[in-house]
Amino acid sequence: MSNSPPPVNNPYDPANALDDIPGLHWALNEFLQSRMHESERFCEQSDPEKQRLYFATGLGLIQCVKGLMSFEDKDLLAAINHTKHGIAVASAHRKRPSSFAGRLAGYIVPSLSTSGTEWIAGMTPVERHAELAYAESLYQKSLLGIVYSGDWLAFIREVLNMRTTISIYRQLGKWIETVDAAYAIAHPELLAAISTPNPTPDIGTDIEETPPESSTTSFASANSSSVVPSPSPPEHTSTRDLTSPPSNATSSPTHPYLPSPSIDPHFRSGVYLGLGMSHLVLSMMPGKLLALVELFGYKGDRKFGLELLERAGGWGANGRVVEMEAEGVRRAICDMSLLIFHLVLSAFTFEGVDVRKAARVLEWNLKRYPNGVFFLFGAGRLALIRSQPSKALVYYARAAQAQTQYKNLHHISWWESAVACLGLWRVADSRSWWGKLGGEATWSKATYTYGEAACLATLGEHTEAKKLMERVQGLRQKIAGKSIPVEKFVARKARKYLAQSDRLLLPALELAYVFHAIAHAPRKVIVREMIPALGGALDELGLVLSSGSEGLVLSGSGGSANESGAKKGKDKKLELRSGYWDDVCLARFLEGVCWRFVAYPDPDAELEPDEKIPFSPEDARTYSERAFRAVFEHGPNIELDHYIVYYAHFEYGRLLARSGDKDGAKTQFDLVMSGKPLEVNAVGRKGKYSLENALHMRTNAALEALDQHRLL
Repeated sequence: MSNSPPPVNNPYDPANALDDIPGLHWALNEFLQSRMHESERFCEQSDPEKQRLYFATGLGLIQCVKGLMSFEDKDLLAAINHTKHGIAVASAHRKRPSSFAGRLAGYIVPSLSTSGTEWIAGMTPVERHAELAYAESLYQKSLLGIVYSGDWLAFIREVLNMRTTISIYRQLGKWIETVDAAYAIAHPELLAAISTPNPTPDIGTDIEETPPESSTTSFASANSSSVVPSPSPPEHTSTRDLTSPPSNATSSPTHPYLPSPSIDPHFRSGVYLGLGMSHLVLSMMPGKLLALVELFGYKGDRKFGLELLERAGGWGANGRVVEMEAEGVRRAICDMSLLIFHLVLSAFTFEGVDVRKAARVLEWNLKRYPNGVFFLFGAGRLALIRSQPSKALVYYARAAQAQTQYKNLHHISWWESAVACLGLWRVADSRSWWGKLGGEATWSKATYTYGEAACLATLGEHTEAKKLMERVQGLRQKIAGKSIPVEKFVARKARKYLAQSDRLLLPALELAYVFHAIAHAPRKVIVREMIPALGGALDELGLVLSSGSEGLVLSGSGGSANESGAKKGKDKKLELRSGYWDDVCLARFLEGVCWRFVAYPDPDAELEPDEKIPFSPEDARTYSERAFRAVFEHGPNIELDHYIVYYAHFEYGRLLARSGDKDGAKTQFDLVMSGKPLEVNAVGRKGKYSLENALHMRTNAALEALDQHRLL
């Protein structure tokens, strides 16, 4: 794309509103190149009277990103006002509804209806784009409103707005389906031309200077990113109702179809984006909420939602990547949505996750936007998922250096760097990042403050840690009137630290588990750093590691002296200490998790070819199982940290699944989902345990993965 902006026609004529799309496309590319102010300024200068359809929509999107990044009331309110203006401008360009009598007639004569494909077909191209822009602006306003509102009434109102948005996307998608089907019937000779992909030279190699020779998941395989020239037909896909996909996502298509060239790629990419995200969001809803949504006729098909997002860039099975000259204006946002799903949301779900496909999308966009902060974030996230936190830190540093215009974007780099440092067990470095976040970022000051305090406490610097722990409770926030789960968790831990006279057991390692840093830590770090740290903590509890020659649990707690691993002379005094059994269960739980990832690294991890681990997978698995069983044995003695037992059942289930015992894994997952108290009798625990909803989401995903024979 040219470095110079395209001309903008003046005066503005609403009938020629689509002439502004090249200008907005240029502005979006500037934004993705980390030239945010230039992009924003161009939009404002091109539309001084704030009346142009696409510049109003684009500026609203920019302000939405700014508001969500800062999380400050003034930025959120400014973004809401921009999106409201975008809604008003889009409404002025939309097709006028018929009279009341005409709407009544629509129930009898379909062609007069205002809610079917006939209504969309009767629109001009500008009116169809206005309908799309209206849905986009309404969605942005709803999202901002949910974050800004702080009460359930506003939340319900914005959810209803989202229902309107989904309905519009469904109508537009149904119309595209109808047009494409008609085009395929009229041009059967073109189907054969696109049935087989035409291989073309690869667009490039991995951005890594020296990719590991043994890697089976390189940044992009040599034959995975073919480019199709502009004149070629669009990607061959299959007919499926874009609004209500069948419940069986793997069902065969009724017949192949061709995307009709009469629908411009800018409109098509917008509908794919809206419908694809709708399907993804609905597919990830908790069961109870999903049952309520389905009463309104909305169902989410994750596989199809991903397919829609892939169509905009041509990332489907045929491997025909859409060239820049032929892409829709929303293609980059579709690509970013795919990266968020595969690289971020994959921490909570398994179905549909494809890290190799994300690598292809990421490589292509990094070649296009080498200084693009969002794609540098993605590269860092990919490295972290591959258990390469050192490489991730390099990308996060580049992302922070890529731009200085939107300071709030630096906070994403700092957060990810704090987590990556925990994965390397560089606690002092992680503490530094949490401290920077606490000083500047506003998203979750309670979490940032606790993160710094947890690192200080782990390092033994309790004077400073205490001061920070005392502040955590007062820094909590709410979204839609509800507390943020991770803030509830850190507030509980901070209270416990203060109640126990400035003491917690390895709080930085516990935080590393919560933020998935242990899962993505190199095995040598787990063996050389994390497990020895746990050994020291267990020693203070009168215990030894599960890999030691002694047993696991204290004498007098149900096992024999040889099985208990007790250190004589300290047992009874230690047992009387407040929170002792909480510490024992936490230490054993973290030990079990560490040994589990030594035995079975994350499926997407790229292991170092010369890595030498002094434990066999079988031994590590045995140690992990011993540790988890110790948690189950002593769970009834837990006083506060009840979540440990439930998460231990989940992680033990994952261990069993990786070792081939799927029935045993399912038993553990079913226990988590049963709702029964697993650590106490029926009256021992009141209310929900920490991070319960997150665990239910991950456990549901694990059960689905078991059925699909995916590695956990």
